[in-house]
Amino acid sequence: MDSLFTPENVVAVLTALLGILTSAGVLWYERRVPRRKRIGYRVQMDTPIGSGVSQGRVNVRVGLFNETPGMADATLVLLRIENDGSQSIGEDDYPQRAVHPGLTVEFSGRTVRGIAVTHAPGADHLMDTFTPDDAVQHNGSLIWLPRVPLNRNEHFKLLVLLTGSNVGGPITVTGSIRDGKVERNKAARPDEKPPVFGRGARLITVALTACVIALAGIIVVRDDSPPPMDCAVGTLTVTGSTAFEPVLEELEEKYEDECEGAEIRLDIHGSNAGVRKLDALGAKAGPAGSPAMIALSDGPRPAALTKLHGKPVAISLFSLVVNDTVPVEDLSLDRIRGIYRGEIRNWNEIVEGGPDLEIRLVSRDANSGTREVFQRRVLNTNELATSSRDCTTKDYADAPVMRCELDGTDQVLSEVAELDGAIGYTELRNGEVPRGAHRLAIDGTTPSVDAIGTTDYPYREIEYAYTYGSPPAESLVAGFLNYLDNYGEEIMRTNGHLPCATPKGMRLCGES
Repeated sequence: MDSLFTPENVVAVLTALLGILTSAGVLWYERRVPRRKRIGYRVQMDTPIGSGVSQGRVNVRVGLFNETPGMADATLVLLRIENDGSQSIGEDDYPQRAVHPGLTVEFSGRTVRGIAVTHAPGADHLMDTFTPDDAVQHNGSLIWLPRVPLNRNEHFKLLVLLTGSNVGGPITVTGSIRDGKVERNKAARPDEKPPVFGRGARLITVALTACVIALAGIIVVRDDSPPPMDCAVGTLTVTGSTAFEPVLEELEEKYEDECEGAEIRLDIHGSNAGVRKLDALGAKAGPAGSPAMIALSDGPRPAALTKLHGKPVAISLFSLVVNDTVPVEDLSLDRIRGIYRGEIRNWNEIVEGGPDLEIRLVSRDANSGTREVFQRRVLNTNELATSSRDCTTKDYADAPVMRCELDGTDQVLSEVAELDGAIGYTELRNGEVPRGAHRLAIDGTTPSVDAIGTTDYPYREIEYAYTYGSPPAESLVAGFLNYLDNYGEEIMRTNGHLPCATPKGMRLCGES
């Protein structure tokens, strides 16, 4: 039912209802409400032609304008009177009065001296109204007009000569029209046609247009693409490798966005802790089947965990990091092993004339796959025992080297960046380390996803995704693993991993 109330459906229904109501309203209005008749007027010219008119002075006058007496304050007005309503106006639409039956024009403060009536081309019949028996009359400031029939959009004009007042004085046209009105025309230009639609019709048109545009916009911007085929519903727990945690965080958000009804819970505590938790949960489930859990591991599972089925998903890169107080950019494998065996204890033993700094080893705990890969791929042995709980002082004086253990990658990076002489290890992630630390090359090779397979860089391992037994094909476990292969390539690469699903990755994952 929720899918019925999408934004585009709501806008579409509202637009349809508005259209139906508008059509019905217009039909009712057409049949039930009589249209108003309307005579409009506007002043098209009001100009001085005398020498003494204020608010406008004629500088040069010749001929009659200069010779006729009493023209010092003369003005000339052109008044347009038009039918700008929706119906024609006949003589019967004017009131039946014996005296002055038509319209009255008043020029307040001025005296009418002369009048000329003109009409538009093709409207010669209008002049039939202005007969000697029913002609235009004037007295003082007033002009009385006869009952002039006007078809729609027809007009006539009065050119009036006046004296006695300023340019721009009040000019009004009054009169009565049956089922109509007389009022000043608001059109801006003299020859502008009256609007075809009224204000209400224009507002309705704007509203309908806005609804249609909104509906079109929703249709254009919405994503009609179907959800990925790997979508499934339910709750899935993903645990294990901290090296793969940034990838899992991005995939969790992306999968939940695209797959309605799926919830991904991350429970990251290290590779060894993850696979052991999955094995214990699967054993507890028994006949209930494979639990809804995936464990990511840096390298293969312990041999004893035979119920776990692994799938290689990427090759992960790791690196050594040192505090910026150490002027070293590259270490050979021999010197790295010497440092972690406790044989090299000060940085001035590596850098001739270098700083007198004690080497402090900042390591990961026993659950860490990053540590296990470091021991197996780089050291070829286990690390020394822990000799410091705070990474700053030795717990016992005769320890060959100061070494501490921390729970996560972020803790290691933070401690190395703050502790003079410190060295640690981390996954490559996006290639960044905090201020105060920098990465080390090994035997002249810097870790790079693009260079995997072309160099002998040792600190790398296959990342495995483990399930307990084989999950059902339609399960959330199977769907998320397929989604990782199909949509996680770019996410993995930007976080320091080469996906096994790529052509190069397939070859290298198969060789390792």
